[in-house]
Amino acid sequence: MSDILIVGGGIIGMLTARELSLAGMEVTIIERGEAGHESSWAGGGIISPLYPWRYSDPVSALAKWGQDIYPELIDEINSESGLDAELIQNGLLMLDNEQEEALAWAKKWQVNVQLIDNKEIYELEPGLSHSLVTDNKAIWMPDVRQVRNPRLVKATKKYLLKQGVKFIEQTEATGFLEKSNKIVGIMSTTGDIKAEKVLVAGGAWSANLLKNMDINTSVEPIKGQMILFKTEPGKIKRITLSQDRYVIPRQDGRVLVGSTLEHTGFDKTTTTDAREELMQEAFRIIPSLKEAEVEHHWAGLRPGSKDGVPYICPVHSIEGLYLNAGHYRNGVVLGPASARLAVDLILNRTPILESAEYGLERG
Repeated sequence: MSDILIVGGGIIGMLTARELSLAGMEVTIIERGEAGHESSWAGGGIISPLYPWRYSDPVSALAKWGQDIYPELIDEINSESGLDAELIQNGLLMLDNEQEEALAWAKKWQVNVQLIDNKEIYELEPGLSHSLVTDNKAIWMPDVRQVRNPRLVKATKKYLLKQGVKFIEQTEATGFLEKSNKIVGIMSTTGDIKAEKVLVAGGAWSANLLKNMDINTSVEPIKGQMILFKTEPGKIKRITLSQDRYVIPRQDGRVLVGSTLEHTGFDKTTTTDAREELMQEAFRIIPSLKEAEVEHHWAGLRPGSKDGVPYICPVHSIEGLYLNAGHYRNGVVLGPASARLAVDLILNRTPILESAEYGLERG
């Protein structure tokens, strides 16, 4: 029997398992499919919220903490796994007219945000459409990094296996085992699994599982479709954001363009309309992508919560049950701090951040 069972093998569940393992706990992860192959695999891997000033302070606090430790974290995971999660710092260029909000947010959170003119914009990203750039100054965040998230989850899983974390895949949690109002494990599609404590980190599927215990959250699936172009390495240099659409160049020349926001339940079907819309948005931002092949088109389900603030908390009605879910579009950037905060609460350590802002009690 494990000290703690984590329901959900995405980046949130795996980074929490890492923190627990480093604290000396025996950890098992149960995953309904293959670990890391849901939202964590599908996203863009930008280590920053998109338009971070649009989010509330609890999100900015988690993001700032995680951004500061990401290089060290990735070095550790790469070194122990023998894989490369492809952490690179190529900055985030935003072409929307939100300069005032960006500067106010940057001052509050001590983040490097610059306003740059047209000449500087094209020096940073020569491939941008000339009709896209106006006389307004663009927003440039040079310190923003990205990680290739499919490689990150693959490397993290390999790292965790070396640390002794157990994975039970292709197994869905269907309910909780409790005795005298205390968690003793979970029920699953392959049988009961016992544990001293249980943490729910099941992304968009978390709410359905918790409803069985009359525990209500605002977490719901929000579909995002994305496409991937194949280009030459170095042809596109910067992460670029315009009108809620982003272009992310990878080291090998692949270019990811996303994403839609669709309330379609747990349907992950890709659509021709979305593919066409994303292609047109890609051409609007980087015209030369018209010459590139669309190599892949996929969809993922984000675990949406109100204001994008995740639930990171104990479930006070049941001893030994914890929650770390609802990170919306920001699981990769919020993951390290969310994992540390969750484990602080599980182990009764002084939390890294004010934990009440992430509790179920906020409604």
